[in-house]
Amino acid sequence: MIKLYEYNICTNADKTIFLKQCNALEKHIPNLRKRQQLIDVDESITQIYMLEDKIITVHNSYYIGAVYVQSDVDLLPYFNSEVQ
Repeated sequence: MIKLYEYNICTNADKTIFLKQCNALEKHIPNLRKRQQLIDVDESITQIYMLEDKIITVHNSYYIGAVYVQSDVDLLPYFNSEVQ
């Protein structure tokens, strides 16, 4: 069973924060492969990434009103030095 990790980044939809989050993942996670970007009718955006066989998605959701990340893998170790 795959455990899904969720990280709430911002409590409002914000394209700038969404792009910064995507850039942070691309910078800090080696071997991360960028896949397709999905745009919904309400202009919500989902960026899909692959890390080996695991999926990581970054969401800028106007429906939910948030920027958040969902991942099949724990992302905190990649950012651990920044958290401390």
